[in-house]
Amino acid sequence: MFILEAIQAWGNWFWGLPILFLIVGGGIWIGCWLGFIQFRKFGYICSQTFGKMFQRGGDGEVSPFSAACAALASSIGASNIVGVPAAVVMGGPGAIFWIWLIALIGCGTKYCEIALAIKYREKNEDGEWSGGAPYYLRSLGGGIGKFLGAWYAIGLMIELIPSLCTQAMSATEQFKVFGVDQQVSGTIIAILTAIIIAGGVQRVTRVTDIMTPVMALLYMAGGIVIIFMNADQILPSLRDVFVYAFTPHAAVGGFAGSTIALALRWGAARGVYSNEAGFGTAPTAHATAEVDHPIRQACWGVFEVTVDTLLVCTVTALVTLTSGMWTTTEYDTGAIAQAAFHDAFGTFGDYFVAVSVFLFVFSTLIACCLYGWKQAEYMFGVKFSKIWRFIYPVFMIIAATGINLTDMYMITDGFLAFIMIPNMVGLIIMVPQVRKLQYEFFHTPGKYYLADMEAKKAKKAAKKAS
Repeated sequence: MFILEAIQAWGNWFWGLPILFLIVGGGIWIGCWLGFIQFRKFGYICSQTFGKMFQRGGDGEVSPFSAACAALASSIGASNIVGVPAAVVMGGPGAIFWIWLIALIGCGTKYCEIALAIKYREKNEDGEWSGGAPYYLRSLGGGIGKFLGAWYAIGLMIELIPSLCTQAMSATEQFKVFGVDQQVSGTIIAILTAIIIAGGVQRVTRVTDIMTPVMALLYMAGGIVIIFMNADQILPSLRDVFVYAFTPHAAVGGFAGSTIALALRWGAARGVYSNEAGFGTAPTAHATAEVDHPIRQACWGVFEVTVDTLLVCTVTALVTLTSGMWTTTEYDTGAIAQAAFHDAFGTFGDYFVAVSVFLFVFSTLIACCLYGWKQAEYMFGVKFSKIWRFIYPVFMIIAATGINLTDMYMITDGFLAFIMIPNMVGLIIMVPQVRKLQYEFFHTPGKYYLADMEAKKAKKAAKKAS
C-alpha cells in the first residue's frame, strides 16, 4: 500500500511545475530549434496527412497512414471519453486550456520523436522494422545512451500494465449498461486483444486501419449533436475554459472547486496521456512504416495530435461543459460522458457511449500491446517479445475483478512520469539532428518537399489547361 501511495504522490508532484519545465519547456525548446514547424507548414502537413489518408502500402508493407492509425489507435482511447471529464471534475473547466496548450506544443514534440524513430530504426530477424525511443536514445552513445534506452524500454514494459488495466476497466464500467458482469466483459476484451496481437504488426495495422477512422468520426458526430443541442452554453463554456485556467474556480453544485495548480495538474496529465507527445510510444508504431524520408512520416505526428486532442478531446470537453454534467453528484467521473449522452438521447445514448468506449479501448489495447512487445524485443530479443505480448491480456483479466478507476489513473500518471524523463532528455539533446533532417527534406532540389510543390504546380497547370 505504501508503494502505491508513493507512486501517486510522485505523480501528483510531477504533474505540476515539473511538467511545465519538462514537457512545456522542452516542447518550446524543440519548437524553437525546428522553427515551430507545426504552425509554419501546417497547410503542407495537412496535404500530406489528411490529403493522403487512404493511400495504401504494397503487399507486406505498412503504409505511413497505417502506421499513423496504429499510433492514433493508442492515443484515442478511454482517456478521450472518460479522462477528459475527469480532468474537468478534478481541475475545473480551466483544465481544458492546459490540454489544448500541451497539444499545440506537443505537435512539435511528436514530430521530433517520429523523425528520430525513422532515422534510427532497424530490421529485426523477422524482417520487420523496429524502432522507437530506446533505439534513438541508444544512439547517444556510450553508457548514457544504453542506460537511457534500457530505462525507457523496461519502464514502458511495466507502465503499460496499469495503463492497459485502466483502459480495460474504463470499457467494463461502460458495459454495465448492458447488464454484463465486469469480469465477463473484461475477459472477453482480453481474449479479443490476444487474438489480434497474435498476428503481429500486420494484423494490428489492418485492424486499426478500419477501426480508428470509423470510431473517431462516429463519436465526434454524436458529440457535436449534443453540443449544438446545448448551443446557448457553448460561449459561456469556452469563457470558463480560459478564465479558470488562470483563476481559482469556486465550488458549484457537485463540483468541489479548483485551484490553478489543480487545473494545470489534471489538464497536463490528461493532455499528455491522451496525445502521448513526449511519451515516446507513438514512434514505435511509426517506425514500421515504409516511407522515403523521416520528416515525411514525422508530419503524421502533427496529424495525430490534431485529431486526438484538438478534435476528439475538445468534443468531449464541450459535451461535458455544455451539458452541465460536470457539476452533478449523481455520477462517478467515469460515467459523466455517458450521462451527457443519456440526457440527450436516452437509452440509445448509454449504448452509444458504451460501444464508443469499447472501440476506443480495444484499439488502444492492441496498439499498446504492440508498444510493449517492441520494448521487450529491444531488451530481450524477438523470441521473448512473442511471449511477453500475452502478459498484458492476463493483467486485463485480473483488473476486471474490480479496481478504483481514479486511483489507477493516478498510478498510471506516476509510471508515465518515470518514462517520460529519459525520452524528453533525449529529444532535447537530439533535436539538432531533426533540424538537419528538416532542412534536407524542405530544401533538397528535385526531391521531397520541392518535388511535391512542383507536382502540385503541374497538376494545377494541367487542370487549368483542360
